[in-house]
Order: sequence, then C-alpha cells, then structure tokens
Amino acid sequence: MATFNLRRFSKPEMLRKIDPEHLIAFLEPYADYFSDRGVELPSLNTEDGLDYNSLSQALLNPNTSTPEDLAESLYYVNEMSTQEGFDCIQDAIAGTDIDVVIGENVAYADLAIQVWMKDRDLIERLHAEQFLFRPRSFEYFRATNGPIPEFEEPSAETIQALEADLDEWFAKKRRGKHSKVYVFPKEDYTWFLVRHGKPYARESVIEGGKSSSQYFRPEKYDVIVYNPTFGEIRMNAETKGEKELYRVKFGQHFFGNSDFFNGKSKFTLEPLRDVGADSLLCDDIEGMDWVRLKEFQISHYGTHKEIEIRKAEDVFAALEARGWSIPKTGRLTKASFLIKFSDSRSPRTVTLYSGNRAQFKRDDDAEIIEQWMTNRGFIITDSVDSGE
Repeated sequence: MATFNLRRFSKPEMLRKIDPEHLIAFLEPYADYFSDRGVELPSLNTEDGLDYNSLSQALLNPNTSTPEDLAESLYYVNEMSTQEGFDCIQDAIAGTDIDVVIGENVAYADLAIQVWMKDRDLIERLHAEQFLFRPRSFEYFRATNGPIPEFEEPSAETIQALEADLDEWFAKKRRGKHSKVYVFPKEDYTWFLVRHGKPYARESVIEGGKSSSQYFRPEKYDVIVYNPTFGEIRMNAETKGEKELYRVKFGQHFFGNSDFFNGKSKFTLEPLRDVGADSLLCDDIEGMDWVRLKEFQISHYGTHKEIEIRKAEDVFAALEARGWSIPKTGRLTKASFLIKFSDSRSPRTVTLYSGNRAQFKRDDDAEIIEQWMTNRGFIITDSVDSGE
C-alpha cells in the first residue's frame, strides 16, 4: 500500500459534498472502529447527526488499529477523487447498469465511493491505468533470433501463473506478496502494469500528543510494453533485479522460453556520424515537426577513461559553423534530441543511450519516436553493427 495520505478526502468541506447516505453506507462496515475513535455513525436512513469534524480528524489521523480494508478503500477512493479520476470513471461506466443508478449531481469523491461499492475491481483497474503514461525511462529487450510468434492476449490462468512467480521473487526479496498484473491491449502494443510492494518503511507520527511509529509497505507500479511487430518489450522498473525478473518471466509465461527476450542492444547512435544532420529528418513521420541534436557524449575509454561531451541548442549547426563534424574516434554512448511534436506547443527532450535504454518526457511519445528511430537507422537490426 502506498503512503496513507487522505488530504482531499478528509477535509470536512469535501465530506459534506458527498451524499450522506452513500458516505454512511461506505463507512458503516467499520462502525466499531469509528466508535472507538469517538465517531458515532448515524443509521443509513438518517441524514442528520454525522459529525463531519470528528470524522475528518479520525480519517486524517489513522492509527495502528485502522482496519486494513478500510485503509485500502480510502486510499483508492481518495486517489480517484480528482477531476481526472472523475472523468476516467465516467467513461468507464458509460452505458452500464452502474451509470443508470447514479444520480446526475455527484461530486468527485461521491462518484468514486458509489462506483467502489458496486465494482471495486473497476476502480482498482482505473487507478492502475493512470500510471501507464507516467514513467519516463525505459529499457528495451529484444526477442531472440528467428521468426516472431504471433502474440495473443494472455489468459487469466496465464496471468495468475505469472503473478505466482512474481510473488515468489518479491517475497524472497522482502517486498511482500500480492502482486497484481493488469493487461491493457492497445492498437499496436500490449501494455502490462505490475503492482507490487517495496521493502517496509517506517514513519514517525504524533498520536494523542505522543510520538509513535507507523509501518507500511510502499506501493510501486512497473510498466512493461510488448511490441509484437519487433517482438520486444520495453520496461520501466526500479531495480536491475526487477528488470531481469520481468525479462525472464514474461518470456517464460507468454512464449514458453525464459530467454525469449535476450537483452541484446537495441540502439545505435552511429547514424549521427554516418549521415550527419540528415539523420534528424522527420518529414516522413506523422506527428513530428522537427528534431534537433542538443547533446552527444563519446567515451574514449583507454587508460584515462576520457568522456567527451558537446552541448548546444543545435549541435549540428554549431559544428557546421566551425567547420567541424562529430569525431570519428571513440564510441557514441549518449545523445539527447529536442523534438517538436505536432500536438504540443513546446518541444520535448528524448535521450538515447547506445545499448537498450531511452528516456522520454512522456511515454505516449514512444510509438512516434520508435517509428522515427527505425526510419533513421537508430534501431539496430541484424545487419547493423552496434559499434561495440
């Protein structure tokens, strides 16, 4: 569970925006807990008598006796009680039986509570989906040589088997069990979101005027995206061990081969040398207006492990003004590009590393960027020398 923080949901003015009947129904299973905290919940048929200030204090100051399921429920409702969450829920329930029974005049938290009580799994899934486009650094792992098998969306049984293997690894690494894998099929890619725990954390808190401690297991979301055209996955995960876990287990459960994604290098920066400024052309890429090279890095290795870095608003223009070009010696290990996307007023930075790592400001740029990299030769194929 992520850090327990209920600022939005716990303000008295926010609680008053929720239909009392729904709020009481949501909290009623935990009436004994609230009673012990000095808050008496009125009956479901009574709209008066709810002490919003006392309830707010109880929610703002959870303690060790807070029921785990209540904390879980409050966390998800709180997270989805935003304008973005409201719109996501609206889109998800449109045309369903849930949509019919929910009134027109509902606040953000009011909608989240009502849908949570009717379909908890839906709220959890919508919450998870919000994490899909947040990661900014990905590592790519290509399939082994040979024809790429046709990919079908994995069955529930396959996902459960995958989760069991992930749980075993996370438990051994003291991250707890209960991982969850969400599948989001897209037009050309399949996205996977893995929710899991991190090592336990401790925070000092004040309860009843005294210092005490709260222990909790932080929540983490990792993103894995499969590209069936190239037979590769890109992943955003925190540790080397987690990346290796996903590389092995996704190959094992989806393709019957734990070494299906063998981790070969994907990117080469040699087109910057070989083609020069023409390697930045993007007229053939829909959604991309222009590209400029803003930085490159060359590793010379050797005794002194020299690294050469050159930066400019437009590196190729700066080099041309001096009559220079990118040095022919050393290995190009990093390049940063400023890219103007058609859907944005401001350009965004994309960084490639010789190997299998890329950084994007927004991950929903990835599909356009990958098409550009393919057309310009930055993506390694069997016939391309990686320079290693």
